[in-house]
Amino acid sequence: MEAPDEQLMLAYRDGDAGAFETLYARHRGALYRFVLRSLKDRPIAEELFQEAWIRVIEARERYAPSARFTTWLYTIAHNLLVDHWRRKGLVLVELNDEHASSDNPARQVEARESVARFLQVLEALPPAQREAFLLHEEAGMTVAEIAAATGTNEEAAKSRLRYAIAKLKAAVDE
Repeated sequence: MEAPDEQLMLAYRDGDAGAFETLYARHRGALYRFVLRSLKDRPIAEELFQEAWIRVIEARERYAPSARFTTWLYTIAHNLLVDHWRRKGLVLVELNDEHASSDNPARQVEARESVARFLQVLEALPPAQREAFLLHEEAGMTVAEIAAATGTNEEAAKSRLRYAIAKLKAAVDE
């Protein structure tokens, strides 16, 4: 049975470097995708992603599990993104079009078009709705955790998530 993230962070706080390696391995992909999809510039996304982990390392001695580790980690990332947006202004992310896995060319075209519509609507969402959706989908956060990570209340987080999902579903159903 895997140790919960909060226990691993406490172990890391107490000197277990292997616990950090486990946390990093568990969360690096989702956190990177969250940051990358929030920005258009891959090098800046990589920089902010690394800065989030540096902040985790720097804060390890002060860590106290008052919330889930993922909430704490994504709050750090959210704050870094907000700081970046304040300095540079919000930009949307471009994602590479990956090849569809089907051997049927018509299905590949249809899949690419569907993905393109979805990404276009995702990019066009208001920043708060896009962030709520990405936190929910990439980090698996609940509405309460989204609210905590973004510094808003649960009703606002729920509303942002609901509107984002409705817009995305409408785009996929077109």
